[in-house]
Amino acid sequence: MRDTQVTILTDRRYVEPAKDGSNNTRNIIYEDRLVRQALERKGLKVKRISWDDPRFDWSGTDFILFRSTWDYFERFPEFSVWLEEVKSLTRMLNPYEVIRWNLDKHYLMDLDEAGIPVPPTLIIEKGDQGSLENWTEQAGWKEIILKPVVSGAARHTYRFSAGKSGPYEETFRKLIAEESMMIQEFQESVPVKGEIAFMVFGGKYTHAIVKKAKKGDFRVQDDFGGSVHNYEASGPEIEFAEQVVDRCGFTTVYARVDAIRDNMGRIVVSELELIEPELWFRFNPSAADRLAEAIVARYF
Repeated sequence: MRDTQVTILTDRRYVEPAKDGSNNTRNIIYEDRLVRQALERKGLKVKRISWDDPRFDWSGTDFILFRSTWDYFERFPEFSVWLEEVKSLTRMLNPYEVIRWNLDKHYLMDLDEAGIPVPPTLIIEKGDQGSLENWTEQAGWKEIILKPVVSGAARHTYRFSAGKSGPYEETFRKLIAEESMMIQEFQESVPVKGEIAFMVFGGKYTHAIVKKAKKGDFRVQDDFGGSVHNYEASGPEIEFAEQVVDRCGFTTVYARVDAIRDNMGRIVVSELELIEPELWFRFNPSAADRLAEAIVARYF
């Protein structure tokens, strides 16, 4: 293992950030350092670069570990080409097949078919000629969320009531011409109780946080004023998160299960993050060692 190299992937904003960077940037640097140190304690050589670095020889590293490649959904065509080029040159963590599946929220339909509860969801495929009004009438929900199937940081995420889609029709028409979209029934618990993120490494739960929206908003992301808090998961919640990872159809070294309570009070998966999730190691630094242990157990 001493000659094995793992390359941690970020995006260009976080390679050499300014010393007076934002709290978010400082958190990224700190948590990537925790991961790097944990991997080095296992005897691995570690580098950290931007995924789009044109100078890097991808065949010269044994593994690439996706961490904060958080511009990929804004540069999806370019990222997809890069992914296809690199897949034969090195090994990906998580594996390529997992990443390709998880890039697109069509995966929610696969989870639903596997018996994993998700919010009521309709996928609208790229190029569809129907109006947003017709789609929402078909769904029959009182409150609706509209967003792309490939997204992050609440990109183009909108909330509106049934019969009031008019202000979003033009935006919808522009988006659906370029990418697939989805609508979901809005879950009333989100602005009140937030969204819980369960971290699972090697199939085992380590820690959890809860993301809460600012007053008057429904988006829990910090980009929109959301906040993050430590969360003490219950036994049934931990069992739920581990079962989701176990039943998703893939073997993973890391996973983040985002869950909410639906309008009937049941816990459901809002997102299953298997590519580049923020894993909040700052709330549990020892979890970085659990990640390193999961990688070693799986590949060595």
